[in-house]
Amino acid sequence: MRVLVTGGAGYIGSVVTAALLESGHEVTVLDDLSTGHEDAVPDGARLVQASLHDSAPVLADVRPEAVLHFAAKSLVGESQVAPELYWENNVGGSLALLEAMRAADCRRIVFSSTAAAYGEPEEVPILETAPTRPTNTYGASKLAVDAMLTSYATAYGFAAVSLRYFNVGGAAYGVGERHATETHLIPIALQVAAGTRESLTVYGSDYPTPDGTCIRDYVHVVDLAAAHLLALPAPAAGEHRIYNLGSGTGFSVQEMVDAVRTVTGHELPVVVGDRRAGDPARLVASSAKIHSDLGWAPVHTDLTEIVSDAWAFTQSR
Repeated sequence: MRVLVTGGAGYIGSVVTAALLESGHEVTVLDDLSTGHEDAVPDGARLVQASLHDSAPVLADVRPEAVLHFAAKSLVGESQVAPELYWENNVGGSLALLEAMRAADCRRIVFSSTAAAYGEPEEVPILETAPTRPTNTYGASKLAVDAMLTSYATAYGFAAVSLRYFNVGGAAYGVGERHATETHLIPIALQVAAGTRESLTVYGSDYPTPDGTCIRDYVHVVDLAAAHLLALPAPAAGEHRIYNLGSGTGFSVQEMVDAVRTVTGHELPVVVGDRRAGDPARLVASSAKIHSDLGWAPVHTDLTEIVSDAWAFTQSR
């Protein structure tokens, strides 16, 4: 299948691109390289440097049979102080992409959505039927694209899947996380272990959890890639499916700190800070629906494996 991967020079997009190539697909990556890395695009994929707003000529040339859409701005804090960037890129850019797909008669898409669309959940694990009440512009912009996909499926016969997940970890195909502005727990902890950051700040240690720290969901990037490949052929024309991807249980911040200490052999200095406003004690997604429909379940669920793979990538850099 001819597949276009938007954001395929980023962490998750590049791993999924590698998995697509491994499965025999013909892949073109569209990425403006504003946050992605050219050297992360796997050999065998064609890279076109362009923005979502300029995607029409690319789709007209490539004539893909399907699109996997990862390209997005994704910093929660930034989305609150510069929301225009998120509406313009995540929503406006996605609209331009869908219109380009329609013009190129390509109507199959898998969208990298987010469990942030749910906001602060009433129940965990979070089901797809939970109310969507995002607490930041990033989550709201992704939810808007989900709504867009529903309407394009209804009006134009798109076959769409939105995958909602929280945190991704690990590394694969020689690709791991590397951001100019790092906000994720695992890479920050590994920066401390590597000596490029002095300490790790844990925000709150008095939550109603077994060890007092927040519990968050993590999925290995290999499992995430597998879910995207399963989702690609799943929907029929006119259908928009939404699936959560999660561990079902999650890991606490303290468990993550302990795993990093075990894997790296570094003492990992920790500073305990105040709780951050709006941080729920537990955020975990249920993946029961995608398991029932498509047979997906996370395989790489051992926390030390997730950290070990990420650490190996960090050391390789």
